[in-house]
Amino acid sequence: MSGPLTPPPAHTLTWSDALSLQMPVMDHTHVEFVDLLAAVNSSDDTALVARWAALVAHTVEHFGQEDAWMAATGFAPENCHATQHKVVLQVLREGLKAGEAGQLAVIRQMASELALWFPHHAQTMDASLALHMKSMGYDPETGQLARPEQLPAQAISGCGGACSSEASIENSTEAATAPQADISPAVA
Repeated sequence: MSGPLTPPPAHTLTWSDALSLQMPVMDHTHVEFVDLLAAVNSSDDTALVARWAALVAHTVEHFGQEDAWMAATGFAPENCHATQHKVVLQVLREGLKAGEAGQLAVIRQMASELALWFPHHAQTMDASLALHMKSMGYDPETGQLARPEQLPAQAISGCGGACSSEASIENSTEAATAPQADISPAVA
């Protein structure tokens, strides 16, 4: 007999060309994220916490890599993209703690919400980062910058990249604070 029956997740995510950013190293990491999320969503209760822990560990590395790319290409440490990474990681870690305490429904709800959140994040913030890196001639695999003269004079604090300017920072801040899928735990 298999593990306890669990309801199917409300929202799932599978990789598609719509998620591709035409940056192989970033796309590869995103495929891994989507696959790990699918493993969580298809998990029975006995493997759920371990699969969630694997997703959290991957996401720490995933976001850390993107944050390093942002730092190397002129983003301020407190830019809204990196801030969103910090918030999401905090929530994922809280989900892991809840799961380890036996609150598996919290993980299942978070996984469902991540399936809604991730496409928007990838198609906006990550797409802007990829475009910015390409405009700089930045090679994410080697860290080489082909056009250092393209680095911004002031650190980018908006959500985008080359498209973030003083005039668009206000819009970027509004975009960063606009309602997105709530991935916070629904703990009573």
